[in-house]
Amino acid sequence: MSKVTPFLMFNDQLEAAMEFYTATFPDSEIRNVARAGQDGPVTAAEFVVGGQVFMGYNGGPHFSFSEGISLFVDCADQAEVDEYWDKLVSAGATPVQCGWIRDPFGLSWQIIPRRFLELIRDQNSGKVQAVIAAMMTMVKLDVAALEQAYEQAQ
Repeated sequence: MSKVTPFLMFNDQLEAAMEFYTATFPDSEIRNVARAGQDGPVTAAEFVVGGQVFMGYNGGPHFSFSEGISLFVDCADQAEVDEYWDKLVSAGATPVQCGWIRDPFGLSWQIIPRRFLELIRDQNSGKVQAVIAAMMTMVKLDVAALEQAYEQAQ
């Protein structure tokens, strides 16, 4: 385990969340699980999602997530954006805006194509502003539309 590990407090949905996350992202696994009694519900766990270690705890109904923290998914291309977006939506996630989506457990994800990051690092501020403006109109990010905005900008 690294020195600093994200710790997620779930509203009694830790086991379902871990199962979904580890089935959705490669390089994922459930490592350690603590239960309330031999066959009781999961109370705490250590799990890996996309190579990132997390600790989780079933904290009860007074814990909830906000957009103040989100998980950023680096997507190689539009196909990968679509794959993760579709898996999240199929599981009951709520699309938000600008590549953000809230999963059924209340956690926010940013499903971001690598090309977007490349485009907004350009030295031409007009092109960067055009890409940002295009992104602000989107729910799921569209690489072709972002590139079009970039190409048409001065």
